[in-house]
Amino acid sequence: MSIVEPSVLELLKHSESRYTLVVEASKRGRQLVSGAQPMIDAREMKPLKVAVEEINRGLLSYTKPEDANAPQEA
Repeated sequence: MSIVEPSVLELLKHSESRYTLVVEASKRGRQLVSGAQPMIDAREMKPLKVAVEEINRGLLSYTKPEDANAPQEA
């Protein structure tokens, strides 16, 4: 099964880049496999599909961590 709906272009509205989208979905998918409760009705859905649907519905938010190597302003 491939993820056709929602399209990547739709999902990118909720993420700053494809890389961030993949990291966000895979991280949430691992949480679900480890026993986290889904935020949607997830019957008959695999963990990655649940994660993608949660992202599409705007239920997950991602905050970019500050770069520890970035110069600090005085």
